[in-house]
Amino acid sequence: MRPRGSYALLLAVSLVAGQHTLAFDFFCPTDTDDDGVSDDPNTKCMHVAGSDGLIQFPDGKELYVFGFSDVTGPPSQAQNIDGLLRANQPAPTIEVKEGQKLHLSLSIAGFLLRPDIPDPHTVHYHGFPNASAVFDGVPDMSIAPVDGATLHYYYENVHPGTYIWHCHVEATEHLEMGMIGQLYVTPAQDGTLLGGFTKFAYNDGDGSTGYDVAKAIQLTDFDVAFHDASISVQPLPFANLDHTYFLMNGRGYPDTVDPNPLTNSEGHPSQPLDALIEVDPGDRILIRFSNLSVTLFHTIESLGLPMRVVGEDARILRGPTGQDLSYLTNSITIGGGQTVDVLLDTTGVASGTYYLFSRNLFTLNNNEERRGGMMTEIRVN
Repeated sequence: MRPRGSYALLLAVSLVAGQHTLAFDFFCPTDTDDDGVSDDPNTKCMHVAGSDGLIQFPDGKELYVFGFSDVTGPPSQAQNIDGLLRANQPAPTIEVKEGQKLHLSLSIAGFLLRPDIPDPHTVHYHGFPNASAVFDGVPDMSIAPVDGATLHYYYENVHPGTYIWHCHVEATEHLEMGMIGQLYVTPAQDGTLLGGFTKFAYNDGDGSTGYDVAKAIQLTDFDVAFHDASISVQPLPFANLDHTYFLMNGRGYPDTVDPNPLTNSEGHPSQPLDALIEVDPGDRILIRFSNLSVTLFHTIESLGLPMRVVGEDARILRGPTGQDLSYLTNSITIGGGQTVDVLLDTTGVASGTYYLFSRNLFTLNNNEERRGGMMTEIRVN
C-alpha cells in the first residue's frame, strides 16, 4: 500500500521542492584535482547528508524515516546537491583501512516532510578507541550542525574491526527513526598471504581470521506506530515501543535477498543494501554483524553452517598471552550497540541454499504479514 491521506499533500509538495538545491561544503584536503576523491591512499574523504525519507516493506507498507545519504562528489557538484528526502536505510557504509585518516563531512539538508523539526544531527563513531570530544557526536560535549550547516569530522583509524555509526542527538528517537549505519576498519595485514588467504578480519598473524567473501549485516527493528506518529505530528510513544518490522540491512525477507536497490514511491533508492550471501563451495565467509535496535537483543542462527566467532565489539577474541578464544556455535545473541564477527566455512558443504535467520520467532514477519522479517540466504553455488 502506498501512502494515503496526510502523506498525499506532503509527497506532492516534495516533488516541487525537489527542484530546490542546497549549498553544502565538502572538505577533502588531499583532493588535489577537485574530483571529490582523495589523491592520498592514506586518506579517505566522504560526504553525507542528513534528511528524512520513505522506505518500503514486502507487505506494501511505506514507512517514514530519518537518515543519511552519500553525496560525495566534486566540490563543484557538492555545492548544488539536493540532499532532501534521500534518507537511506541503513546509512551509507563507511569502510576504511587501518592507518587511514578519514575526513567525513556531515551536511544537514533538513526534513522535507517534517519541516517543523529543527533537530541538529551528529555522527557518533560507536566504539572508536581515541575519539576527540568535539568529534564524538554526543551533543552535550560535541558540535551538532543544524539545517543548512556542515561539520567536518576527522578520525585516525588505528584499530581494525567492526564498528557502528549513528546520530547521537536525541539518541532513542533518531536511532528508532533510522539514523544508523555500518562502519568497519580492515586490518593492515590485508594483502599478505597467510593460511591461504589475503583478506582478514583482524591482524591475527596466522591467517585464522582469513576469508574469501565478506558481508556486513546490520540488525534493526521499527515500530510502525512510532514512525506513523512522527509523520502525523503526534506525541511519540517512547514508553510503548513495540517493534513489528525486523530488518537485515534495512529490509525484511524476501527483500533481503533482492540484489537490486529498493526504491520508494518518490523513485529514490531508499534501501540500497541487500543481505544475500553468494559463494562458491570451499569459500570462507566473514559476516560483520551489528545490532542497532533500541529495545531488543537478537539471536541469529545459521542453519547447517556452523559459525566461528572470531571478534566482538571490534576486538579479536584472543587472550592476554595470545591464546585463541574463538568458538564454534550455531547461534549468536547480539544486544543493541554490539558487533560480532563470525566466519563460516563451506569446505565440504553441499551446494544449495542455507538460511540465516532470527531465532526469536516473533521477528520472522513483516508487521502483520508472516514468513518474512529478519532472515536472509547463504547460497553455495
